[in-house]
Amino acid sequence: MNDLVIATQGLSKSYNGKPALRGLDLEVPRGAIYGFLGRNGAGKTTTLKLLLGMLRRDAGEIWLLNAPIRSEMDSVAARRRIAFVTEEKELYPFMNVGQMIRFTRPFFPTWRPELEKKYLDVFRLPLNLSVSKLSKGMRTQLMLLLAMARGAELLIMDEPTSGLDPVATEEVLQALADLAAGGNATIFFSSHQLTEVEQICDRVCVIDDGKTVIDGVLDDLKSQYRRVVLVFDGEPPQSVASLPGVDHLRRRGRTVSLLAHTDIDGVVDRARELAPVSVEVHAVSLKELFLDHVRGE
Repeated sequence: MNDLVIATQGLSKSYNGKPALRGLDLEVPRGAIYGFLGRNGAGKTTTLKLLLGMLRRDAGEIWLLNAPIRSEMDSVAARRRIAFVTEEKELYPFMNVGQMIRFTRPFFPTWRPELEKKYLDVFRLPLNLSVSKLSKGMRTQLMLLLAMARGAELLIMDEPTSGLDPVATEEVLQALADLAAGGNATIFFSSHQLTEVEQICDRVCVIDDGKTVIDGVLDDLKSQYRRVVLVFDGEPPQSVASLPGVDHLRRRGRTVSLLAHTDIDGVVDRARELAPVSVEVHAVSLKELFLDHVRGE
């Protein structure tokens, strides 16, 4: 686990007998920007709470920052080196921006004044503006500043760009990319914004029904998978559903769309034997990979 900032093996959790996680395995390398994806109810929030010590797991193992988490003391020690940015953007409304920074700074011996100054400038946060008067985007930016300047080795983020306008979103994403590129932190974030994940993440994990369905380096995944689209004269033959090497299949009238990631040429050759009118092969986006793996037929 030496190069893994987050690792889980067989992580399981149930609520009132209903499984939320079913043996989840994660591996997040140091320095990665790791997108954690899934539908509502897939188990993302449960996973974040388990990593942060907010829930007790039913089974499985967790390692954070190269150390096993087997007790409350282990969890507390790890959390001292982790920053968590929530969708709720919880801050003290009776303070202004400068007071919020000065209040937070003494709690963290690893506080980095140069990052504080950098992100005050990047986000253009007025020191004398009340937290209660900050826009949602500015609240997110302030929380990010507090998380990044404290020198945390790991940032865990839940929907960090939720509700932000395009300009604020771009500034937040650029700040995260710069932070990771500078070797200052590993970033693990849950998001529904697939375009943003594709823009900055180097690794992704998609979970569904509490299990990992796809995980890996994003560029590798996109290069391995291909969409094979078949158009038939009439009703597609039933045998199309049993083509070897196909992960997922969708039918729309006379058109069949196949998602494959092994022996693409072999899949195309076998598909041609079914006498389609046309066969097309396309690259795939993260959105396509996500949708096929969480709702594939």
